[in-house]
Amino acid sequence: MLRSFRRIVLSCALLTLGSAQANVVVVLNSRDATVQLLDQASYQDLSTIPVGKEPHHLMATPDNKSLIVASSVGNELIFLDPKSGQVQRKIKDILDPYQIGFSPDQKWFVSNSLRLDRVDLYKYDGANMTLAKRIPLPKLPSHMAFNAASNMVFITQQGSDQVSAIDLITQTVKWTLPVGSLPAGIAMTPDDKYLLVGIMGKDYVEVIDWKAQKTVKRIKTGQGAHNFRSAGDGRYTYVSNRVSNSINIIDQKTLENVGQINVPGGPDCMEVTSDGKTMWVTLRWIKKVAVIDLATRKVIKTIPVGRSPHGVFFFNSAQR
Repeated sequence: MLRSFRRIVLSCALLTLGSAQANVVVVLNSRDATVQLLDQASYQDLSTIPVGKEPHHLMATPDNKSLIVASSVGNELIFLDPKSGQVQRKIKDILDPYQIGFSPDQKWFVSNSLRLDRVDLYKYDGANMTLAKRIPLPKLPSHMAFNAASNMVFITQQGSDQVSAIDLITQTVKWTLPVGSLPAGIAMTPDDKYLLVGIMGKDYVEVIDWKAQKTVKRIKTGQGAHNFRSAGDGRYTYVSNRVSNSINIIDQKTLENVGQINVPGGPDCMEVTSDGKTMWVTLRWIKKVAVIDLATRKVIKTIPVGRSPHGVFFFNSAQR
């Protein structure tokens, strides 16, 4: 399987490994326990690789030399070489890595354990992860965001309708705030002032002044506000609405909803090309990925993938 994966990646651009790397779209099919590779230019299916039970999220290492796939039920992190497709290594006994993230200063690696109701903090030295502390949280820790100073991580908790702030220096919960029903995605605004929280059980984004520890606004979106993806321009961010089948555009300076894109099928995770022209979106309910023309705000292509596609990633993406 690895040889097949390598041949496909090398041939998809017919140029160099770097070009092939830039053209490959990686999709996590959570219920199929696979990674699926698509060609960004032709939309063709390249390969499907087993990666362990329920892979939900993925991200590149800070040096972009590896792509980490988090297998939540498999209890491991799988590192893929983005150029050859070889499995570089696996880290076992990372229990229930549902959502993962590196702090901006690259000194911390955080793993949210949704089914185990805890957050695991690891010290990261550029190669190795050392468990520093496991912190229990009330119910279903889901997504995360960091502040610019890398001394705080903010965790949404879907089961208790809360957001908690964890001090990475002391490795303790600094504060917990109630928010709306089923908080999911969370993002920090570029000015480091506000947290945006997708309220999946309702139809809005909660805006938190995290230093004052209070909600300052609610931005009405579609029903099932779930996840965020920066447009890469330092101003706008997108929020997917899984119930209303739409994506809203949030102005992070004015904190207003300034546009909507209709995307049937339960839009979830999003990735934007580096030129800012197109967005790829996983559609959780219909086993497809949508490609959106951001200028016209229209879906221009849907691509069949596996069951319950969740995370999506490619290296030539807009800066987050």
